[in-house]
Amino acid sequence: MTPLKSAPDRSVAMQLAATEYERCATLLGALSNGDWSAATECPDWDVRQMAAHMLGMVELAASVREGMRQNKAATIDGQFDIDELTALQVRERADWTGPRIAARYGERWPAAVKGRRRTPWFVRRRALPPFQVNGAPEVWTMGYLIDVILTRDPWTHRMDICRALGREPVVTRDHDGLIVADVVAEWSRRHGKEFDLRLTGAAGGSWTVGANGPRIELDAVEFCRVVSKRAGAVPLDALLSTEVPF
Repeated sequence: MTPLKSAPDRSVAMQLAATEYERCATLLGALSNGDWSAATECPDWDVRQMAAHMLGMVELAASVREGMRQNKAATIDGQFDIDELTALQVRERADWTGPRIAARYGERWPAAVKGRRRTPWFVRRRALPPFQVNGAPEVWTMGYLIDVILTRDPWTHRMDICRALGREPVVTRDHDGLIVADVVAEWSRRHGKEFDLRLTGAAGGSWTVGANGPRIELDAVEFCRVVSKRAGAVPLDALLSTEVPF
């Protein structure tokens, strides 16, 4: 089983990470007291709990010691459990107010970028325990986790929070468009079939592989919701049942 590696250039990946963290910090810092209790489409999480998870991931990336502590605490019977990791991050901040979470996020995200950027090559090449994707186990490198997943995760949650609050997220071609384009490229590699994809909105674009693929058209953020298997997202085409990790 060949480990999945990072696709974007490392310098681009780190710029995307910094911009995404900053946008998340700006969003969280602008929430009102009533916003924090709004339900999200992630089961059992309101906005405050989702932000607690987001902060937990920032702390994990910012400190090697903290990352090791969280990973050890989320290991059950010798197996790392991603659901236990996210539950731990929320549970450990159960008594934190939304503003406290937002303030800490704003303080710590620069350290998370530095922590990810300084990860040495021999650690980045290391294979992680298998994750279940598209109904089968696959192996990721640490580089894929650090460069790709740790940016897609806050990006998706920023969209989740805006959706929960009925707000328009900040979406630009030079940032969100690059994240979406990378998702499209990975989605294409995963199913390996012909398609004609038209994604609308500021992060959108057009991609065609082959001459006989189905025509698919939808909003760029909605496309990512669909292929990430977000609650409430309905595939509009058989190819959209191909999952991409976020």
